[in-house]
Amino acid sequence: MTPAPARPPYGSYAALVGVYSGGLMGAGLAARLLGRGPRTNTALDFVLLSAASFKAARVISRDRVTSFLREPLAEGTAYDGEEEAASGTGMQRALGELVTCTRCIGTWTAAGLTSTQILAPRFGRLLTWSLASSAASDFLQSAFTALAHKSNELEGRTRGLM
Repeated sequence: MTPAPARPPYGSYAALVGVYSGGLMGAGLAARLLGRGPRTNTALDFVLLSAASFKAARVISRDRVTSFLREPLAEGTAYDGEEEAASGTGMQRALGELVTCTRCIGTWTAAGLTSTQILAPRFGRLLTWSLASSAASDFLQSAFTALAHKSNELEGRTRGLM
């Protein structure tokens, strides 16, 4: 007989949603007190923020350099970015699910980057542009690798016809 799956840690999920919502509320209040807001953001800012959020989420949930963050929250060794969230209960499991899921942590990185751009605009822009540039570099590297692979494949076929 297979044991029943562990009940999801709903209380821990609720606490994380509370921290997320409270953080956004705090950033919003601080922005209001400082007289800052996103009114000056453009469509380009949104595109860059999207790319930066994507890159930050990938770094946190997949890169070796951040494996130390995931290690206490993951099953097995968190090094290659393919680990699973800890199967335990409570906050460890909820945080493990958060930091091993690119879409989940992406929501948090987007909120953090947006808040940083509003509260500390110079640093926020520097951070966002750096991460967005890194994301663009990743896409260009992948495109180059795919193109080189396809070129080599076609060249091999052409040689076979001669």
